[in-house]
Amino acid sequence: MSKQFKWRWGFFFTGLIVMSLGITLTIKGSSVGTSPWDVLHIGLFKQVGLTIGSWSILTGLFIVLCTSIYLKAWPKMATWLNMLLIGSFIDLFNWLLPEANLFVFQFIYFIAGFFVLSIGCGLYISAELGAGPRDTVMMILVENFGVSVRVGRMVMEVLAASVGWLLGGPVGAGTVILALGTGYIIQPSLHYFRKKLHHIIDEVAVDK
Repeated sequence: MSKQFKWRWGFFFTGLIVMSLGITLTIKGSSVGTSPWDVLHIGLFKQVGLTIGSWSILTGLFIVLCTSIYLKAWPKMATWLNMLLIGSFIDLFNWLLPEANLFVFQFIYFIAGFFVLSIGCGLYISAELGAGPRDTVMMILVENFGVSVRVGRMVMEVLAASVGWLLGGPVGAGTVILALGTGYIIQPSLHYFRKKLHHIIDEVAVDK
């Protein structure tokens, strides 16, 4: 495996871990309002059972099948890894992180999660190995319909939160903040990490 390839996979896996941690932090701060997709996952968890991470995987699988039909192409390996690993990491971090009973601690969890998940999303996408199921939809909206990352993210998350709310998922002010605000951090984060990765790859190529 070339050094360039190793760097790409390093950015990818690190981004997934960081994003999963951020997602779990917002789940722990659900009194403020969890992320729109997790409103859906928690709603499904309440109605059917399983775990929140399991529903993340299952909804991801459904989206993968739909986007594959639309794009007429099978997803890259990274898309499958994204779907499986994020759900698994969510359950792991949910088990590791202590519960926050006081609102002030839930608020801290939420704020930290907001920034961590957005930065992690930009980091893993910058590897350009293949976006995850939900971010594939976002990139389809960006590339085929001319919307910005911010608008594409917003459309998806408002729809997910609406369905999740109907299923009994926790919607709060934080849900709106996450739906409307993560794109503002993902977009510059993606630009920064993509530029950083290309710089590293160029340096590695020169050292050969």
